[in-house]
Amino acid sequence: MIELRHLKYFVAVAKELSIGRAAVALNISQPPLTRQIQQLEEDLGAVLFVRSVKGVELTDAGRTLYEEARNILSLVDLASERTRRAAQGRIGRLDVGIFGSGMYDIIPRVLRKFRAAFPEVKIVLHPMTKDAQVEALRQRRINVGFNRLVPRYPDIASRVVMWERLYIVVPESDPLAGRAEVSIAELVDSPFVLFPKVARPNFNDFVASLCQRHGFVPHIAQEVGEATTGVALVASGFGVCIVPESVKYFRADGVVYLPMTESPPTMLDVTCLYCLEDNSPILAEFLGVLEEFRRENDVVGDPHVL
Repeated sequence: MIELRHLKYFVAVAKELSIGRAAVALNISQPPLTRQIQQLEEDLGAVLFVRSVKGVELTDAGRTLYEEARNILSLVDLASERTRRAAQGRIGRLDVGIFGSGMYDIIPRVLRKFRAAFPEVKIVLHPMTKDAQVEALRQRRINVGFNRLVPRYPDIASRVVMWERLYIVVPESDPLAGRAEVSIAELVDSPFVLFPKVARPNFNDFVASLCQRHGFVPHIAQEVGEATTGVALVASGFGVCIVPESVKYFRADGVVYLPMTESPPTMLDVTCLYCLEDNSPILAEFLGVLEEFRRENDVVGDPHVL
């Protein structure tokens, strides 16, 4: 049976065309090397070398094996290197749970930073609700999730990726559209376009609590699936909408984004979730990149929970 060590010994002799020089290169004595070459020839049923004045020469069979052996050893080296890189989290696959408005700015910035550091890791995105992300993390179907207003879970860790200011979206025809900023209290008589009531706490709860702090209950005219649809309905005159700052990157005709005038400003989180028991090297490397991103953006604090 041919073993890798036989091929390594053979390639060394074929390169040097000398048993003696190959033995020195391999840091072994000459007699054991000679026996290994003889054993290889017996296993193959072929003469690989013939003696020459200067040492040995390859036979036709030897030249054929030399090419094949180099290819085999190269593949073994490649497999070993890729295995080491996988163990270090530098190669493989990162499955990421995402949500709508986070993809306008913040999540893509984090993923671009990770891809630049680990270009051999394949990133696969999975649009999911908050509850679906938590379940997928527990089942190891995703490595990380991104969401907002994340409650506490005993088995799920969370880190704030970024805090965002809130903006009020109004139609261009609205009297408020010419203002530099707007207080939420000025929306007391405005119909609201909000997102549907999914897993709690949710964005509807967040907006309702803001309105209640300013003395009114919002009149909800429409509930939509996600932020871009809400902005589109504002442009069509269905009401006003409150959105996180990153939604400003969604350009829509007929609307104006106005910052809210609160001091200190009300902030909304984008938070990364991951399973505490996940020891994946790729996850560890991703969290390292995430921490670097947080430091670069001076992010502190835990997720806001209603």
